[in-house]
Amino acid sequence: MSRISLAFPNHCQVGSLSTARRADHASTSTSPLDPDPPPPPSSSSPRRRRRWVEIPPSGPGLIPSLCCRIPGHSVYMGSKSVDQVLDAAAAGVHYSALRLDELNLEQPTTSGLENGYQEPFVIGVAGGASSGKSTVCRMIIDQLRDQRVVVVTQESFYYGLSDEELVHVHDYNFDHPDAFDTELLLSCMQNLKRGKAVDIPSYNFKTYKSVSNARKVNPSDVIILEGILVFHDSRLRDLMNMKIFVDTDADVRLTRRIRRDTIEKGRDIKAVLDQYSKFVKPAFEDFILPTKKYADIIIPRGGDNDVAIDLIVQHIRTKLGQHDLCKIHPNLYVIQTTYQIRGMHTIIRDAATATHDFIFYADRLIRLVVEHGLGHLPFQEKQVITPTGSVYTGVDFSKRLCGISVIRSGESMENALRACCKGIKIGKILIHREGDNGQQLIYQNLPKDIANRHVLLLDPILGTGNSAVQAISLLLKKGVQEANIIFLNLISAPQGVHVVSKRFPRVKIVTSEIEFGLNDDFRVIPGMGEFGDRYFGTDDYQSSTPFFCDDKNRVRLL
Repeated sequence: MSRISLAFPNHCQVGSLSTARRADHASTSTSPLDPDPPPPPSSSSPRRRRRWVEIPPSGPGLIPSLCCRIPGHSVYMGSKSVDQVLDAAAAGVHYSALRLDELNLEQPTTSGLENGYQEPFVIGVAGGASSGKSTVCRMIIDQLRDQRVVVVTQESFYYGLSDEELVHVHDYNFDHPDAFDTELLLSCMQNLKRGKAVDIPSYNFKTYKSVSNARKVNPSDVIILEGILVFHDSRLRDLMNMKIFVDTDADVRLTRRIRRDTIEKGRDIKAVLDQYSKFVKPAFEDFILPTKKYADIIIPRGGDNDVAIDLIVQHIRTKLGQHDLCKIHPNLYVIQTTYQIRGMHTIIRDAATATHDFIFYADRLIRLVVEHGLGHLPFQEKQVITPTGSVYTGVDFSKRLCGISVIRSGESMENALRACCKGIKIGKILIHREGDNGQQLIYQNLPKDIANRHVLLLDPILGTGNSAVQAISLLLKKGVQEANIIFLNLISAPQGVHVVSKRFPRVKIVTSEIEFGLNDDFRVIPGMGEFGDRYFGTDDYQSSTPFFCDDKNRVRLL
């Protein structure tokens, strides 16, 4: 997976804006490195809490350096059926009788689109007490004025103290994971992510009591979960699209804590210092600091780091504008939709559209997809002299390029490619889709130096992904680098995106719209019918490539 390292002035560094979150967490892991091993069964109390724990003062806390490394993330699709589809596709099997209920493929966007609900972008903000987490959240909200943003604080989910605990309140550890009602917090976050309104409790730090259903929170575009231990439970981490750790010097945090607890919470300074040395500092080292390794972004100096906040907001805006599948597969690019694009899709999807209108608007959409795909090619900086004698610094396009169309529908995209890239070489691949032998390659005509070129693979519809897997596998056998392949299509089914992306994660997929899925006949829905028949205006295949098959079904060029 690609990783971005961002250097900041004043010796701070923010790294790797992770584009996909880890999908292979095991919530029941008992690894000693896991900060939240499963609790032992208890018959006495449904909640785990540590009461009146005496922790001896320890030495100076470990303060992380300002230059930090961000751990990477990987994506694992755990569906056995997807693996079976990939293995069978590699063996040349065509699923002519496969049914969707047997595939068990994830379709993260179908229900959301049908119900008009877009899955929210969840951000976790963790760090030591008084590190500046709330300030970072406010700065993010201020810059996302045009989005619906809601903040859920972990402090709202403290357990209320009993009368017995109130007597020894100064011996109660509020910085221990067991001080929070994590199950209730998890339930609220899961419901918010599903688009349901939730009731958030409120905690009174003067009476140490929790008030249930104190605040109603509605679903939003962005959900920020803020708290010292929001990364501690793996189930909460799994809900997050971005994890931010606010890293602030221990002395600064202590100063802020004294000011906050004495003014806002009415505590005396001696009690604050005793609590800090007995509970806060040890808890930071034992529970909070170890969760720093789960962060996608580490912000030194908290709210004082304006550059980091600006880049985070920019990344959030990019993600909010993406289709849900793009959050899972970073190699998928859906061109930004407009009313013009939706209007052209409406025309070509209409079964009553005449052939000449279908061709006209399909060509317009194909041109947009091709132009977007060309934008992913490498370039070099180039300076030219303008007619006014001025120097203009621009870029020079990559000249080692070719197009490969999957016969026959892919041939409809060749004219747009030629219009954008003058004199470009175009090869062809024909993949047989019927017969007892399943799906097999029966014709290829590729440039001899294709291994040294970037390849634009052309096929207007990505359905099951089997044909794409066959075509890409052939290109790899011919020496083409996987990262040098850009797959262009007009519409894509989520099943096909999953199959291609898992098999070839470095192949870029560029499309104009994501479909709902496939029906029992493996047709893309809502779809646009047989694209080749509608574009070429014929029921019988008449390719622009002259060839015929002999009595042994072997291809011969005319």
